[in-house]
Amino acid sequence: SCTCYNVLMWYVYILKCRGGSLYAGITNDLKRRLKQHNQAKASKYTRAYLPVKLVYSMKCADKSAALKTEAQIKKLKRKEKLALIKGN
Repeated sequence: SCTCYNVLMWYVYILKCRGGSLYAGITNDLKRRLKQHNQAKASKYTRAYLPVKLVYSMKCADKSAALKTEAQIKKLKRKEKLALIKGN
């Protein structure tokens, strides 16, 4: 017999907000989270800078890895975040 596990995939993502600002976050459902952001039901920050557009996402092994990666991204300078988005 096969034992199946419901494994959640975690993502780190970056949104480009109205005015060009960048916002980083984590989720286990990118589509749902983007919808929440654009409906002003996600973060206080993005609520003030709608609409938002997903410009970067990366799969992580688990929630802990996603949180650590998000923290690293938030420490980056804007120029470094833009390079990450462009894939440099």
